[in-house]
Parts: sequence; structure tokens; C-alpha cells
Amino acid sequence: MRLLIIGTLEGHLSEAARIALSQGAKIASVDDVPAGLRAIRAGQGADLIMIDVRLPIGDLIDSLKRERIVVPVVACGIGNDADAAVAAIEAGAQEYIPLPPDPELIAAVLAAVTEESHAIVHRDPALVPILRLVDQVAPSDASILIVGESGTGKELMARQIHRRSRRAEAAFISVNCAAIPENLLESELFGHEKGAFTGAVARRIGKFEEANEGTLLLDEISEMDPRLQAKLLRAVQEREIDRVGGMAPIPVDIRVIATTNRDLEEEVREGRFREDLYFRLNVVTLTMPPLRDRPLDIAALAEHFIRKYSEANGIEERRLAPTTLRRLAEHAWPGNVRELENAMHRAVLLAESDEIEPQAVLLTSRLHPDASPAQPGGTAAMPAALVGRTVADVERDLILETLGHCLGNRTHAANILGISIRTLRNKLKQYTEQGMRVPLPGEAMRSAV
Repeated sequence: MRLLIIGTLEGHLSEAARIALSQGAKIASVDDVPAGLRAIRAGQGADLIMIDVRLPIGDLIDSLKRERIVVPVVACGIGNDADAAVAAIEAGAQEYIPLPPDPELIAAVLAAVTEESHAIVHRDPALVPILRLVDQVAPSDASILIVGESGTGKELMARQIHRRSRRAEAAFISVNCAAIPENLLESELFGHEKGAFTGAVARRIGKFEEANEGTLLLDEISEMDPRLQAKLLRAVQEREIDRVGGMAPIPVDIRVIATTNRDLEEEVREGRFREDLYFRLNVVTLTMPPLRDRPLDIAALAEHFIRKYSEANGIEERRLAPTTLRRLAEHAWPGNVRELENAMHRAVLLAESDEIEPQAVLLTSRLHPDASPAQPGGTAAMPAALVGRTVADVERDLILETLGHCLGNRTHAANILGISIRTLRNKLKQYTEQGMRVPLPGEAMRSAV
């Protein structure tokens, strides 16, 4: 991971950097906030920023938000200064670390930022041929298209390809094409020059340049506007890009991986996706099987997520009751691994004994196609009567219930529903304007309307 340190704190931050370096981090250090922003804009990039608590943290975070740069910020200060820690958190820092640094604490922060591992947890044979193909194609520079339903682990597989490639020591950069407004995505990908448009306060290096010599993941590429697809085709084909407002092409050396949960051939036939770009990206295709076709992975993944969220929440690890395991096996998992992760997160928080009982899992009533509604422990509760209700009403209830089950997480809900994050946000804005209560991020299941 890439760590950017801003400030000195009488040399204590240098000691923190030494500890981080021993944990495998790549370190860059600057003296102040303007220098830190210049480093990030210049394409140096960062997975984590550690900053002297005495520096203007609020200014840094406001600038990052304004320029749509997503990177966690951790404040550091000498000793346990409660007032400084509170001020840093209120300014937007995600954590406060007292100095001199504790090696275990630094390691824990780095592990949290890097999601402790991107290992692929599996027991089912369904993934074996895919992983074998990954090992075959990863050393090449061929573009790869990863297809599959939302939540099947397409980004995880892209990271596996990067780790197995000759570019593994360089950056892995991910761009969610569905989450960035169309008028901003071009700048996000290709960068811009100062003054290229309103809000372009300084030159900004785009994701193509940031990923130079590494791997660029274009997540949910089917959501990209056709006009921008033409510019992307040139970048992938010619290995050069044009910054917005720039005067000269810039060469880039990257490996491109794209993902989609749609049928791109159908998108091509309907004129929503360029055929030439499709063939350029589709040198090798990996198809991620849905979780319902990987039954042996359900228990393995459930146990993995229980360990993860028990540790994260400081809760003693609980085991799954046999009836809960049956319920998990019977569920259709329309949201795939992401839905299972959310279910286990909730279960860890809601379990009332040393076993996780079915009522703590809060699954919807969708059964696996092979499951019988009459089976003991089944989940086939009948849905509310639909006769006499409008499609809009049913859609609204489905969206709000799914959002509640996802603890208000918009991205997870959109993936489970199989719609773009943009469509979901538009729907939620409409519901809010109609006076309905929409679950906020982090909000657990309550009445949806």
C-alpha cells in the first residue's frame, strides 16, 4: 500500500513511517498540506494519509472532497491529547494515533485500510477452473473482461490478476464507472489541466496516469456514456491519453481490466456499447459464477465474515447454529457474496447467544431454485399480497427494504437490486421529495416508510 505522511511531529512520524515500511508500505513524505495535495494531484497517489494533528486537517479533507479524491486520513499527535483527537475526528479524520507510535497499532491501521487481505475464500470446485485461468493469463498484458452478477467478487478477481502479474509491485487503481457522474468521469479517468472547467483549481493527474506501469480496473464499464467510450478506446488501443484541457497526448503503460454485470453483447446490439471497444477489452473473458452455483462456498464465506466482523466490533466470535446453516444453504443469494457479507455483519451484531440463530440473519424470502418451501428451517415466508398494488409501489418497497437490509449502504443496495448507483440515487431523491423516510448510511432495519 502507498502511505503519504504530511508533517514531522518532531521526528515521531518518521518512526511511524519506518514501522509502516517494515509492514510492506511504500512511503512518501511532505512537510505540509499544500505539498501533500500537489503530490496526490501529480499522480503519486495514496491509499492512506497520516498527518500531523497540528496541521489544518479540515482544509486537507475539504480539498480532497472538492476534488473527488477518496483516501482515508489518520491524524497523529504526541501523547493522548483528547482535545486534539476530538478536533481531528470532527474535521473528518478517520482515526487518531498517539505518538510515539506503537508498532501493533500502526500495523492494525494499515491492515484496516487494506481490508486485511484480498484473499479469495473458496471451497467449491466451481472457482477452480477460473483461478487456473487467472494463473495462465495474469503474466501477460492482455486486457481482461470479468463478467458476472453483482456481488460475485469481480473486483477481488481483478486484484488477484494484478497480484499474479509482472506489474504486481506497481499500483492497482480502481474506478467505479457507475458511481461517478458522467460529466466528471472523463476528468477522473484522464485528468485535467488547471482552469479546464469550473472547479479545476489545479492540474490533476487522472487514473490512467496514476496507474502507469500498473493495472487499471474499470468497474461496471457498461455504465459509461458512449461518447466517453470513444476516448477510452483510443487510450486502450494507442496507450496514450489526453487530459481535459490538455494540448498534447501523454503515453501510458497500463494493463486494463474491465468488469460488468450486464450482457455486453446485448448492449452492443442495442447500440449502448461500442463494438470496437468490446472486442478491444474482451481479449480474455472470466465469468464469475453466482453464489447459488457455489454451494460449498456459502459456509466457508459465512465463517470468514463472522471472524472479520467479530474482530472489527470487539465481539467474541460466535458459531452458526445448524438451522442457520440450512437457511443459508436454501437462500437464493440474489446479491451473492456481498449480500452474504452484509447478512453476516448484521448477524454478528444482532446475535443474542453464543450461536447465531436464524432470526439474527434477517434474510428475505427468496429460496434457492432447488430448495423446497416445505423444508424444515426453510425461508419461504409468503410475501405481502401484490394484487391491487401498482408496480411503482412494489418497486419502492423493494428498494427501501433492500437499502435497510444493507444498513443504508447505497452501493451495496444498488448491486443487490441490479441497478446502477445513479438510478438508485435518483429513486431515493424522488422518495425523499415525496415525504418518505429513506434509511441513512449506517442505519439498521426499521420501518421503510
